[in-house]
Amino acid sequence: MVFTSRYAWDDADWMAARADRQPVREPMSIYEVHLGSWRPGLSYRELAVQLVDYVKDMGFTHVEFLPVAEHPYGGSWGYQVTSYYAPTSRFGDPDDFRHLVDALHQAGIGVLVDWVPAHFPRDDWALARFDGTALYEDPDPRRGAHPDWGTLIFNFGRTEVRNFLVANAVYWLEEFHVDGLRVDAVASMLYLDYSRQPGEWVPNEYGGRENLAAISFLQEANATCYKRVPGISMIAEESTAWPGVSRPVYLGGLGFGFKWNLGWMHDTLNYLSLDPIYRQYHHNEMTFSMMYAYTENFILPLSHDEVVHGKGSLLGKMPGDEWRKFAGLRSLLAYLWAHPGKQLLFMGGEFGQASEWSDTRGPDWWVLDFGVHQGVQRLSRDLNAAYQQAPALWQLDTSPDGFRWIDANDAQGNVLSFLRFPASSGSSDATGSSGVVACIANFSAVPHRNYRVGLPATGRWLEVINTDAAVYGGSDVGNLGGIEAVPEPWHGLPASALITVPPLGVLWLTPEG
Repeated sequence: MVFTSRYAWDDADWMAARADRQPVREPMSIYEVHLGSWRPGLSYRELAVQLVDYVKDMGFTHVEFLPVAEHPYGGSWGYQVTSYYAPTSRFGDPDDFRHLVDALHQAGIGVLVDWVPAHFPRDDWALARFDGTALYEDPDPRRGAHPDWGTLIFNFGRTEVRNFLVANAVYWLEEFHVDGLRVDAVASMLYLDYSRQPGEWVPNEYGGRENLAAISFLQEANATCYKRVPGISMIAEESTAWPGVSRPVYLGGLGFGFKWNLGWMHDTLNYLSLDPIYRQYHHNEMTFSMMYAYTENFILPLSHDEVVHGKGSLLGKMPGDEWRKFAGLRSLLAYLWAHPGKQLLFMGGEFGQASEWSDTRGPDWWVLDFGVHQGVQRLSRDLNAAYQQAPALWQLDTSPDGFRWIDANDAQGNVLSFLRFPASSGSSDATGSSGVVACIANFSAVPHRNYRVGLPATGRWLEVINTDAAVYGGSDVGNLGGIEAVPEPWHGLPASALITVPPLGVLWLTPEG
């Protein structure tokens, strides 16, 4: 069936402003959503009311939808696409989807969509052997079939296939006003030996394992999208150390705007899954991310992949009793928002979903009857608000000038402390305090009292965020009324203060006024 759109857009202001945007230098707090289960049974138009109201209330700057292209098997969450040019009819027609995007834009919320050019299913009525031959896929199963997923791989070296996919990327950006594409499973495209044993793959013309055709395709897709649709974001889910993923094509990179930092995600969740008594021996897992933080333009993902397939929920990963679990989750969220890089959180994480995500049941909204879950949700809302009001937390995400350790070495105390600087302060060597945010994260289960931290300026500093505040479900240990920094050099900084750092808690401090 061919659908003819009759939709009249009302997001002209958003689209005009988008063309001049530089997402790398702007706030980006992403709420990842599976449309079919956020609140099961809702249509695109119902989501345009309920989801938009919720995301706006929570303060996220963007939503990211798991794939919305048509797919026969709901249990694939959209990642086994059969109809690349059709929004799924599960929730309405294409104009209904346009209405959802339009409503998000009018609320000031950007829209990202997962895009899946890495593979496609074998359904006889779809792309597989489309004309009776291997038209879209490589005829050699060593290059044309995925051993893990039972799907087929596009023949990226074929001009017609590349045109089909590049045009499809542009189609979502132009026809549906989508603000960016998150490209799934990029690593599986880049390597000819991905998930294959010796003898199960064919080297490239130079004898290497790099898929040269796929590299060229990704460069073409990114360059084309950025040229035709300025201000958008092309985002790579790339799980290896491939160099230059977010480097421009003209400099030899793949041309993405951002890359998911899966290394940060693995190290952070591994560290926080340990009982606090053992964390001192794994302190390097939390500091290592800053060794490579500026090699790419990173997004820090706590995505759907971390709350499925027996991995449990974010809350469930935290050790200890209920109090410690919730305190640990709150500290994770505040640390995520403060760390260099944009952030992404899957639905349910913002209020402490306790059970693993189910694509049929969705988030357990009923837990918001309980104060501890309300506290996590309130913290998520406050983090978004404080984040957007503090340019230090997003202006220089991709520059070393935006970050300075206060103390990276307190392994015994399980404490990490650092400064974030806005663009106006010049560099990480700045001694001024205008717009600076100090983050002190205590991942031990005991408070640290009279804990001295270096600060860039004397005077009064206030708590912007204290994850242990009573309103978030914490024990209310902190620095009520603020702290006074005195001209006593510490940690290589000209001033310092004695503070109280709450147990399993994170503080954000800013200078008064």
